[in-house]
Amino acid sequence: MKTLVIYTHPNHNSLSYAFLQEVLRGCEQNPHIEDVQVLDLYQEQFNPVLLFNENKRRRDMHTDPALAAYREQLRWADQLVFVYPIWWGRPPAMLMGYIDQMFAAGFAYQDEGGLFPEGLLKGKSVVCISSMKGPAFYPFFWLNNAHKILMRKALFQYVGIKRTKFFEFGSMESPRGRHREKLQKVYRYFSQVER
Repeated sequence: MKTLVIYTHPNHNSLSYAFLQEVLRGCEQNPHIEDVQVLDLYQEQFNPVLLFNENKRRRDMHTDPALAAYREQLRWADQLVFVYPIWWGRPPAMLMGYIDQMFAAGFAYQDEGGLFPEGLLKGKSVVCISSMKGPAFYPFFWLNNAHKILMRKALFQYVGIKRTKFFEFGSMESPRGRHREKLQKVYRYFSQVER
């Protein structure tokens, strides 16, 4: 299994970075994971801003040469792992800008004019690892589970990815946040996952 980890946090001293390290440590121990690539969107200085004009059209985004290497990473991977914080009930704008550009028509899905498009990223799996200041139940009760619905239904299922797992950790700025236990949970998952 080939794994692409998309890491989105501007600070390498963050808890998100600690989760990234546990993902990598678990992958190293897992005989089913043959190769891992990490895309650090901030370190890469990925430009999340969409720009469309008479020379750069939205319908051509799936062939944009500036994004070719990122498309190749997504094609290469069997498993996509997203590591990011939850800010204002959603992933960071940097990650959403990556999604806007990479999960484009003609690459991630094909619209044939029917009720639903054909997803072109079938066969892949996704793991989302997110952390937030508020309690873990906050998104479910106050936001109607908007984050998971956005990622699972509006994005991944739309492009043909059926297997999505979430690690959504709350109370991460509290001294009672059980950080070590949550880091271990992520490590154990990646050291054992088979597909």
